[in-house]
Amino acid sequence: MSDTRDNNQAPNGRDGLNESKGGPIIPKSPTEALRPERVPAPPKRSRKAHSQVVIFLNFLMTLVVAVCVIGVAGFYYMINTFHEPGPLETNTTIPVRNGAGLAEIANNLERSGAISNARIFRLMADRYMTAGQSPKPGEYEIKARTSMKDILALLESGKSILYTVSMPEGLTVKQMFARLAADTVLEGDLPAELPKEGSLRPDTYPYTRGTKREEIVSQMRAAQTKLIQMIWERRDADLPLKTIEEFVTFASIVEKETGKDDERGHVASVFYNRIKKNMRLQSDPTIIYGLFGGEGKPSDRPIYQSDLQKETPFNTYIIRGLPPHPIANPGRAALEATANPWRTDDLYFVADGTGGHTFAKTLEEHNSNVRRWRKIEAEKAATSGAPETAVDGQPGGTQAEKPSNN
Repeated sequence: MSDTRDNNQAPNGRDGLNESKGGPIIPKSPTEALRPERVPAPPKRSRKAHSQVVIFLNFLMTLVVAVCVIGVAGFYYMINTFHEPGPLETNTTIPVRNGAGLAEIANNLERSGAISNARIFRLMADRYMTAGQSPKPGEYEIKARTSMKDILALLESGKSILYTVSMPEGLTVKQMFARLAADTVLEGDLPAELPKEGSLRPDTYPYTRGTKREEIVSQMRAAQTKLIQMIWERRDADLPLKTIEEFVTFASIVEKETGKDDERGHVASVFYNRIKKNMRLQSDPTIIYGLFGGEGKPSDRPIYQSDLQKETPFNTYIIRGLPPHPIANPGRAALEATANPWRTDDLYFVADGTGGHTFAKTLEEHNSNVRRWRKIEAEKAATSGAPETAVDGQPGGTQAEKPSNN
């Protein structure tokens, strides 16, 4: 009987123990089993990883990524700020002077509270403005909460605030100049030399802040020249007028005689009939112009009987035919009526007390109409307590004369 041990049996004689790789399993004490195993050392880094170039490239790549992120975030912020509602709580007006650059405009907008950031407005304006376009000078009304984008579109459109200056028909050149001088928005001086009487068109003229007074005068002169020439070319062939200057002078008298458009053709026919019969025009507005010139008659100054006999080149109670030049600036209606008057036989007219006139063919009819008008005026004066006018105060033969062939 042999006691030789099996080579596969553990030294302690127990069969349940397996061999570990490369040798038998050696049992450990509890203390050793709880002790952490030793971590193997990391592999050594290559020399390339320690290179300064690699470190710099890593830093540069990180920096580029950071800049890109910041740039995208900044661009998104600018776009959002450019499109979002603005900070204005109430409407305001912003002036843009002629020749102002984008930087100046942006700074003015920021100072006025219309935009939150002038730099963003300027940068985004360069991107969004139409090629060849730029903000136009003027004065703009910016609504509350308007975005930068909409403000830029408004400045590009040129839809600035419009002002107007009105010139009623029948004003003289000096009176028109006085209105232009009194306008507080217009800029610059008036022309040193007055235009000819009758050469400025009565109308309402729109303009923007920064417009020069001389520009308005140029517009008025060009508009009147064009209008007069157009109407003169369409005139009645039977008119007893030789030149376009006489035409404007005649129209200026018609203009001053009545403010009713539907009467101007009738008034013109009376004056033409008187000229054809060699009668004096006897127009009170010509007396006034001869006495006071372009300044006009003071409102508290009546026309006296003695004024009718004062010799001036414009007193048509004394001279025959037309004055030497217009006595006012006639409008379209007076020019049209002068070029194409009614065809009547009337030689006289006088006020009817209602703002219009009563016309007559004979002196007898006219005198009757004058008496009726004087009675109306006397009744008005008695009711109001105001004194009667010094003379009839109405042109068209109030100091009537009979037709003459002299």
